[in-house]
Amino acid sequence: MSLTPAPLSTWSRALAPSPTLAVDAKAKAMQAAGEDVCSFAAGEPDFDTPAHIKDACAAALQSGRTKYGPTPGIEPLRQAIAARYAAEYNLAVTPNQVVVSPGGKFSCYLGILATCSPGDEVIVPAPFWVSYPEMVKLAGAVPKVVLCDDRAGFKLTPAQLAAAITPRTRLLILNSPSNPTGAVYTRAELAALVAVAVQHNLYILSDEMYEHLVYDAAKPTCVATLSPEAQARTLVVAGFSKTYAMTGWRIGTLVAPAPIAKAVGELQSQMTSNVTSFAQYGALAALQEKEKTTAALATMMTAFDRRRQHLHAELNKIPGVSCLLAQGAFYLFPNISSFGLKDQEFCARLLDEEKVAAVPGSAFGAEGYLRLSYATSDAIIAKGIGRLGRFCAKLRK
Repeated sequence: MSLTPAPLSTWSRALAPSPTLAVDAKAKAMQAAGEDVCSFAAGEPDFDTPAHIKDACAAALQSGRTKYGPTPGIEPLRQAIAARYAAEYNLAVTPNQVVVSPGGKFSCYLGILATCSPGDEVIVPAPFWVSYPEMVKLAGAVPKVVLCDDRAGFKLTPAQLAAAITPRTRLLILNSPSNPTGAVYTRAELAALVAVAVQHNLYILSDEMYEHLVYDAAKPTCVATLSPEAQARTLVVAGFSKTYAMTGWRIGTLVAPAPIAKAVGELQSQMTSNVTSFAQYGALAALQEKEKTTAALATMMTAFDRRRQHLHAELNKIPGVSCLLAQGAFYLFPNISSFGLKDQEFCARLLDEEKVAAVPGSAFGAEGYLRLSYATSDAIIAKGIGRLGRFCAKLRK
């Protein structure tokens, strides 16, 4: 009798691990071993969650808010989320169109599961957040990647979208502001893309997790507000992780037409049930205590903007490196293709030789770039950019 275990499922064997988490984990392990690592890998604010949010969560915990709750989220939080969209975007949303999930990543996955069947195609503009193609594959669908490089400002064009659509296309994923590039589509640019999607009867998954992290004259656009046709087919994903420095809380939101929201809630009921009950009261405080929340966000954005401009200027001083100035999120995506190394080798050597952690662009579907997060201290940015410059100078000799 054979003792060899049966093979793992096709899902687990086909799944690629998250490169961003892998790089961040290696950097943290090196730091724990006493090495002086400058990490630009983590996609999370280096600020603590504002005190009033933590206090509300602690109060809920102390008052016994520790039981099962409604799968799509507690009613006051869903009402507050609906009110937020009305106030910020003039978008009419009812609480039954809102689903609160354990993280924006899970919100995206549930949205894909609710709209895509095995064999359907999903258009994924690259550079993309690393999890999009893997979530599509986990749903049994097929990711169709369309490259949008720095010459196009990392933005998908209507012509590219139209050319990628086939009879099997079911869903378009949009992400503005973008992880990993920080690109922000204008309202007109999004409207042109949505017009193509509407023409071909596609669903749209609009990942707006970084909506409040914008700079200069950039303004976020809620895709569902572009037209009645857009609202009827758009799933808007957002959450609390980035705006309120609540990454570990795992609270994502999805706003969609009621039938889609109902399907998402039913899927969630069989997978995770409700988000941690007392954590939802912290999220509620983030929306209700607006003055405190706005002040905390302003402090964070002042630091991010300073770091953004400094890192961008220093990167473009390095011979062989070119970098666009991001308008959103907290990432820069410099082009390092001139050095003649695959970006994975570039990053591996950079970490080994100079103790600088960066994520290769190929992890995001774009070979020849790096993703650098400036959600880290000014001191680490200054030290790290010096090391990166030294490394690049060695490569040019």
